Amino acid sequence: MNNTSKIAIGLGLASSALLATWLFTGERKKKTQNYISRKAVELKRTVVKKKNEAFDDSEVHYV
Repeated sequence: MNNTSKIAIGLGLASSALLATWLFTGERKKKTQNYISRKAVELKRTVVKKKNEAFDDSEVHYV
């Protein structure tokens, strides 16, 4: 891994940490928490739906 890659990864991590800090401070904190919890519930519903759909491959396929 060369220096350019390390710098790019470091800048990405630093900027995401700054964004998270900004989102969870002040008036934005409650809105951000509501948004994240709402999206987590939606994601959980879609995962549960996909798990319930069973794959039935009862037909025989010859090659």
